[in-house]
Amino acid sequence: MQQDVIGAPEVAAPLEMCHPYPFRVTVVMPAYNESHGIAKVVGRVREALPAAEILVVDDCSRDDTAAQAALAGARVERHPMNRGNGAAVKTGIRRARGDVVLLMDADGQMDPCYIPDILGKLAEGYDMVVGARSRTTQGDNIARRWGNRALDALGGYLVESPVLDLTSGYRAMRRTVIMEFIHLLPNRYSYPTTSTLALLKGGYSVTYVPIEGQRRQGGQSGQKLLKNGVRFGLIILRIVSLFAPLRVYFPVSIVMVLLALVSFMISFFITDPLRFHIPNSAVGLFVGSIIVFMFGLNAEQIAALRFQRREE
Repeated sequence: MQQDVIGAPEVAAPLEMCHPYPFRVTVVMPAYNESHGIAKVVGRVREALPAAEILVVDDCSRDDTAAQAALAGARVERHPMNRGNGAAVKTGIRRARGDVVLLMDADGQMDPCYIPDILGKLAEGYDMVVGARSRTTQGDNIARRWGNRALDALGGYLVESPVLDLTSGYRAMRRTVIMEFIHLLPNRYSYPTTSTLALLKGGYSVTYVPIEGQRRQGGQSGQKLLKNGVRFGLIILRIVSLFAPLRVYFPVSIVMVLLALVSFMISFFITDPLRFHIPNSAVGLFVGSIIVFMFGLNAEQIAALRFQRREE
């Protein structure tokens, strides 16, 4: 299906670089039911980047988000059906006319005052710059903050590089680079996690700019504790499968071998002394360790194929 375009001429005018950066910028804001504050957000971004293209992707809102964004001066594309936050981001990246895509949420939680710092780092030669929130502003509660820390640690372990704030949606990237991995981005959530790890795994340079998050400007958040817990688990499974399966499956396989050895030793020295007998538990654990290792090895080869295009 084609997206409805609001507030954009039929023949797109070329973007001009009337700012201190050596590239054209498109600010992409995915939006869903944000009519209460979208105009204010667009206005603040326009003040920070007068020459940038501001592209609001309305994910089939039930209110007049699209109209309010267009009146505020944004170019608007509207999905004919609700497809998810990640799908809106991918539409924005594909439709952007700038050399650099700056992603921001439309709910007012991301302060445009950090835009010069983020784009300044990109001008230094980085391929992606992430606005990394302080630990106190990464979540609404302790559980969410510790969940984000665990996700950062797992992501860093998988790509063998330090990562900060994998869930931050405030980021800028070179459009040509992110287009290489756009097919990996999910249609719902976790596109920030996937995009950061994809670029690091692909050998691109990623850096971070410290920021402070703001409270949501009106409206209601769709975050739910149980829903977030399930989503967090799915994100973990996804990034393990996508980026470095063997770095998880191999340690699990080793642990299973050790448990099989422990089971045999208990049987040999305690339950049935000095009688060579291999218990079923030891056999099951040892066979299982081989299966897990082979599965991880196969998954590792499949994951490697996703990142071959850059070397070709």
